[in-house]
Amino acid sequence: MMYGKRSNGIQHGLVLTKPFVVDVMLDRVGYTSDKNLKTLKVIEPAAGDGGFALSIIDRLYQSSLKHNFSFQEALNNLTFYEIDKEMSEKLKIRILQRLEEYSAFLPKNTIQISNFLTSDNKLCDLIIGNPPYVRHENIPEEQKEIYRKKYKTFTHRSDLYIAFYEKSLSVLNKNGVLSFICSNRWLKNQYGKNLRSLISLNYSIEEIIDLEKTSPFEEEVIAYPAITTIKNFQKNHTPNYFEIDKLSDLDELNKKVEPSNGINFKSSNWFSYNYTGEEFEKNLDSIENQGFKIGIGVATGSDKTFIRSDFESIIEEELLVPILKSKDLKQNSLKWSGNYILNPFSNDGGLINLEKYPKAKSYLYSNKDLLTKRHISKKNPKNWYKTIDRIKPELTKKCKILLPDISGNSHLFIDKGDFYPHHNLYYILGNTYDKLVVLAAILMSDFVKSQLIELGNKMNGGYPRWQSQNLKKLRIPIIDSIPKETKEEIILAYNERRYSRINQLINPDEISKFNISVGQMKLFETRSTYLLEKARHANNGSSPISGTVRK
Repeated sequence: MMYGKRSNGIQHGLVLTKPFVVDVMLDRVGYTSDKNLKTLKVIEPAAGDGGFALSIIDRLYQSSLKHNFSFQEALNNLTFYEIDKEMSEKLKIRILQRLEEYSAFLPKNTIQISNFLTSDNKLCDLIIGNPPYVRHENIPEEQKEIYRKKYKTFTHRSDLYIAFYEKSLSVLNKNGVLSFICSNRWLKNQYGKNLRSLISLNYSIEEIIDLEKTSPFEEEVIAYPAITTIKNFQKNHTPNYFEIDKLSDLDELNKKVEPSNGINFKSSNWFSYNYTGEEFEKNLDSIENQGFKIGIGVATGSDKTFIRSDFESIIEEELLVPILKSKDLKQNSLKWSGNYILNPFSNDGGLINLEKYPKAKSYLYSNKDLLTKRHISKKNPKNWYKTIDRIKPELTKKCKILLPDISGNSHLFIDKGDFYPHHNLYYILGNTYDKLVVLAAILMSDFVKSQLIELGNKMNGGYPRWQSQNLKKLRIPIIDSIPKETKEEIILAYNERRYSRINQLINPDEISKFNISVGQMKLFETRSTYLLEKARHANNGSSPISGTVRK
């Protein structure tokens, strides 16, 4: 098990696709039994327990009956990769059972128990499946090094599926097709920029089907799923983009759901909209321009070593800082799990002298083998016990809005100076506590949520993601222009968690009273009109995409 287990006990990367979705994907790429599939070479790069594989085999068999070719020989055109040995055994058993029904045997090379990303592959006509979702911090460091060298799109804090996209595209025949059900984050995020550039220059996206409002997987997961189909052929066109509300819409996609166009391939962010300009800057402003600072919590490179709840008994107290993780902010409540982070930095920014801290020295040396394998340690072996980011304990004592990157919370919490944020928490600090409360309320409003959804990704349930690059693009009311009485109402609504009242106070009609002209407010008659007008402007009058587009 290369990537460890999730909190539910299932390994990272393994989320199985519902059979109905599998069949829709195969239909839409034309791998259907009415066609002659005899010579089509197919690869599934992460086969799991066989959800895609069995359907592919069934269709190939039915095609062989209709077009009178050898099913047994055609099986040699199918290759299913699975890196996990236990899962590959399940895959093999299921395929053998199916082939027995068809009086066929399993070719030697059909199932590959290996890592698709590091395997040698022949060219193929179709790559289809559900590549594993493994966040950057859960990928072993030695694997990251391999993928960085091998795949130019695997940069920044890339999820593992980015490498799967690049590798899969590289082994497509001319006019070959790739179809993945996968996270859509790469369509907008910074780490997807190189992949977007690669596709824009060399390939053609045929369609994107946004599944964010649905549940296409066999278990409930927080994801941003989309079916993306890419062809190894360059043509100047805008792909179809479908946004569906329920899985049943997939069955008659072209009949019931109107596609919308508007991906801007000339932009580094295909979905980017322009929220700047004189008419916006006059009465709205960014968060940072109003004196706040946006930051992200500490990354260690080895959370298991540097973050524990039992440190008080084994590490010197002055080296311990209480740390808050995203899992401490769940179900609209803040419950500290008791974790501390071991701070290896001295006040001057250098590393502590371990000879002065015998407990920390003993503990860190007991974990030295693990720590020295990290990329940051290899770059500077003398500093083998440092964290990726420097820890500045003074941040703990500052009031700050806490923004979990992935969260289903409606409420945004303000830490009054008790905790240090972990790397999956963004934070905003600065100004007075009351101004932080007003800002938190503004960020909780539909006025801001709709901007975030357009700028970035949203999770299942419609919640926006909090990410620094998009927080910096937001245009919010200038807090100093809000009347004192209104600020007090906003603060009261925040403290009482009256979210509907917050939306009443932070909406175009009310914002017009914050010294915004009547002419300006015509752009804000409704939030959708506002977004539509800006999108049309950004796309030179063309219709925008209406929304955003696992294993």
